[in-house]
Amino acid sequence: MSENSPAPVIELSDVDIATMQDPTSLTFSEVNWSVLPGEFWALTGQELSGKTDFLLLTAGLMPPMEGSCKLFGVETRTFSEAELPMRLRVGYVYEGGPLFNSLTIAENVALPLRYQKNLSIETVATQVAKLVELFELEPFADLMPVNVPAAWRYRVALARALILKPEVLLLDNPLAGMVAKHRQWMVQFLDQLWQGHEWFDGRPITLVVATDDLHPWQNNRRKFALLEDQKFIPLGHWKDVETTTHPTVKELLTTSAPVFYPKI
Repeated sequence: MSENSPAPVIELSDVDIATMQDPTSLTFSEVNWSVLPGEFWALTGQELSGKTDFLLLTAGLMPPMEGSCKLFGVETRTFSEAELPMRLRVGYVYEGGPLFNSLTIAENVALPLRYQKNLSIETVATQVAKLVELFELEPFADLMPVNVPAAWRYRVALARALILKPEVLLLDNPLAGMVAKHRQWMVQFLDQLWQGHEWFDGRPITLVVATDDLHPWQNNRRKFALLEDQKFIPLGHWKDVETTTHPTVKELLTTSAPVFYPKI
């Protein structure tokens, strides 16, 4: 890396990854991966290929079995309370966007601000109101999650992950179960985040999505990788994905019908 090259925001070196359920069970071996600021990666694989475990490790939510995993140059294995400000630079949304059922939609969005920032009630309310409007959640703000459709609940989880304005955002299967309207909104919104959204004062955000469906993410500026047989396999850009001879990628491309998504 030259002196003028940006430092990676994510860096995995010879990493072995376990499952969250069993820290002795290997799901990936000798992973080497580097993500630069402003990149957008789509990670794919068959069902049960370990995509969730891979994302959890990348986010620093579980340690590597072996090797080095760094976020912003800091080893996640040594995370402690002192590293909390650095950890808050990373946002994570689980598949399905689980929420706290005892809190309203607005209270769910507000939770990170209430716990992590010493802000007045009025300031928190103002910030939450901005995100509720941005995500078109006004009709649901005072409802409990059980009374909100699943696609809208995922928007709530995404808003909650963004309220602290992280620099890196990791999303586990963000389009799962969504109808075309919500899928298109999500892809367009994530593109806006990637290219610089007003919520971030125009600052681009680094994104990593794990996905079962490659088609919605087709864009030659994004990067793609396959997770299979305990390996991390870089695929390149979309043109490389379309022309690959890898049987699993070809199967993934044919098992889901292409859907039109406007390219921003």
